[in-house]
Amino acid sequence: MSANPPAAVIVLAAGEGTRMKSKTPKVLHEVCGRSLVGHVVSAARELDPDHLCVVVGHAREQVAAHLEEHYAGTRTAVQYEQNGTGHAVRMALEELGGVDGTVVVVCGDTPLLSGRTLGALAATHSADGNAVTVLTAEVPDATGYGRIVRDAGTGAVTAIVEHKDATEEQRAIREINSGVFAFDGRLLADALAQVRTDNSQGEEYLTDVLGILREAGHRVGACVADDHREILGINNRVQLSEARALLNRRLLERAMTAGVTVIDPASVQVDVTVTFERDAVVHPGTQLLGATHVAEDAEVGPNTRLKDTVVGRGARVDNTVADGAEVGEGASVGPYAYLRPGTRLGVKSKIGTYVETKNATIGEGTKVPHLSYVGDATIGEYSNIGAASVFVNYDGEKKHHTTIGSHCKTGSDNMFVAPVTVGDGAYTAAGSVITKDVPAGALAVARGQQRNIEGWVARKRPGSAAAQAASSASGQAVGES
Repeated sequence: MSANPPAAVIVLAAGEGTRMKSKTPKVLHEVCGRSLVGHVVSAARELDPDHLCVVVGHAREQVAAHLEEHYAGTRTAVQYEQNGTGHAVRMALEELGGVDGTVVVVCGDTPLLSGRTLGALAATHSADGNAVTVLTAEVPDATGYGRIVRDAGTGAVTAIVEHKDATEEQRAIREINSGVFAFDGRLLADALAQVRTDNSQGEEYLTDVLGILREAGHRVGACVADDHREILGINNRVQLSEARALLNRRLLERAMTAGVTVIDPASVQVDVTVTFERDAVVHPGTQLLGATHVAEDAEVGPNTRLKDTVVGRGARVDNTVADGAEVGEGASVGPYAYLRPGTRLGVKSKIGTYVETKNATIGEGTKVPHLSYVGDATIGEYSNIGAASVFVNYDGEKKHHTTIGSHCKTGSDNMFVAPVTVGDGAYTAAGSVITKDVPAGALAVARGQQRNIEGWVARKRPGSAAAQAASSASGQAVGES
C-alpha cells in the first residue's frame, strides 16, 4: 500500500492493437497467466488509489467483462471513438466526476511495470510539487522514442521531443518518455480542455498537456525508472514473447532468491500466481500455471505441466500433466501420468506410469502403479490397484461412482463397472469384470472358466508356423518323457 495513495489511476486500454493481428483485443493477450491490462491493474492496485478507472473502447464489452470477472470493483469509462490519449483521459475524468489530488495515467499494454515504480512516480510527483511528472527511463538505444529534454540548472523537463523532430544533439539523449504520467488532477482537467486537434492525426494528445502546463508557469518534472525494461509496451507478438521471457525470468529469480532450486531457468515457465516454499525443486521443461503451489522439499519435472495444482511437501511429480489436482505429502506421480480436475492424492500415495485420474480421491499409501484409468472413484488407504484397471464410470448418459476400500488388492486387467463398492480388505482376481459389490474380506472372481481344446491349431491351421512349433514341442515333450 502506498504511503500517499493517489486520488486516481487511469489505465488507457481503448486501442485496437491492429499489429497484434488477432481477434483477441490486444490488452487481453496474456503474459505469464495474466492479461496485459490485468498486469497493469494489479500494479495500480498496489498504490491503493481512491479510484481506479480503465478506459475501454475497441471490443469494450469483452474487455469490461474480463475486468468484471477478474478485477471486480474496477471502474470503466468508454471512449466510443478513439480520438487520442488526451481524449481518453478526459473520458475517464468525466466518468469519475473530476478528481482532486494526484492522477496517475498508465498504458494498458505495459505488463512489466511494477507497483513499486508507479509508487516511486507518485511519491516524486508529490515531493517535488510538480504539476505533472513524467516516468522516464534511460535506455541503451533510444531510436524511435521521444527524448526528455531537461533544464540544465533545475533538472525540470522542458520538452519531450519525438525522434523524427530531434536534433543530432537531442538524439544523443538516452532518457526517454514512457507514456506514464502523474498529474495534478485539477490542472490536468483544465489543460485537457485546451488541447487542440490540429495535428496529422486529428487527435487530442495527452503529451500536449505538458506544454500547456509549462507555458502556464507550472513545473514539469520526471522520475527515472530503475529498470528501463519496465516501460516496454506491447504492439505485436514479438514484443509479447519478449515481455513474457523478461517477466518469466523475473518470477524465477524471485523464487530462487527465496530458496527454490530451478535447475534450468531457460526451460521453465511460471505464471505470476504460482507460489513456492523453500527447498522446492523445479526440473527442466516444466510449466507451472494458474494457482499452482509447490511445497517444501517437493520436486516437479522434468517435462511436467501443472495448472491449479497443489504439490505437497516432499512429493515427486515426474513427466506429468495435472489440472486442478492435489498431490499429498510424500506422494509419487509419474512418469507419464495425467491428473485431471478433482484428483486428490493422499500422503505417500502413488500414481504410476500411464495412469489417468479424474474426480478421484486416493487414500494414504494407496498405489495405482500402471496403465490404468481411475475416474469418479474413492479408494481407501494402503490399497493396490492392479495394472490395466479401468473404472467404468459412464453409462452413456450419466457418470457413476466406484468405491474401493482400504487394504484392498485388485487384480490386473479389472473392470469396475460403476456404481460398485469393494469392501475393506477384499481381493479381486485378475481379468475380472466387477459389476456387483464385493463384501469386505472376500475374493471376487468374475470371469469365464478356462477351457483348453487340444489339437485345435493342427486341425484349424495345418502347415502354419504355429502348427509346426506345436508339433515340434509335442514331439520334444514325448521324447523327453
